[in-house]
Amino acid sequence: MAWEELTEQETALYDRQIRVWGADAQRRLTRAAILVYGINGAVAEFCKNIVLAGVGSLTLVDDRGVTEEALSANFLIPPDETLYEGKSLAELCSDSLKDFNPMVRVSAERGDISGFSGDFYSKFDVVVVSCCTLTTKKLINDKCRRLSKRVAFYSADCRYSSGEIFVDLHSYKYTKNKLDEAIECELQYPSFEVRLCYSMLNHLIFW
Repeated sequence: MAWEELTEQETALYDRQIRVWGADAQRRLTRAAILVYGINGAVAEFCKNIVLAGVGSLTLVDDRGVTEEALSANFLIPPDETLYEGKSLAELCSDSLKDFNPMVRVSAERGDISGFSGDFYSKFDVVVVSCCTLTTKKLINDKCRRLSKRVAFYSADCRYSSGEIFVDLHSYKYTKNKLDEAIECELQYPSFEVRLCYSMLNHLIFW
């Protein structure tokens, strides 16, 4: 049934990965909406991969302009400087990503994402933030957690040779097979604010 819910074009294009993770996973991926705020080198690679995999839609938000630092790390920025005039980083990256997979809806939004309402975030299944302050990450995570639907929240940043990632899937249920028994398990994820408090406390303890 899940295979039949994919269109004939989707089944043909994503045939190899359907054989890896199954038709149901591909169906859910092609119906998923992802929001990305802040684009650096690592996030650009993430965007490329999910577009090639066939995510339903990808919305980018990053009002910054092109800098030499961004050019050195972000392969989605076109080399033609005449294209930069009047365009944000999100708009330039959006134009590039559309060429990777025409079946994926890629768009760009302008504005300060921390000021967007909860209704805006409710349109997405996953929110990924980068290149912003801890306060902004906390604020966006709080807005996602207040929604009636589950919106997964990811925070990722790279600094030189180091990287960090935070994941909030709220409450995640899964089945674990142990011998001949199927055990229902559940993970409760802490908020970004709670995890930040834990990190600060551990830092004080081991200082």
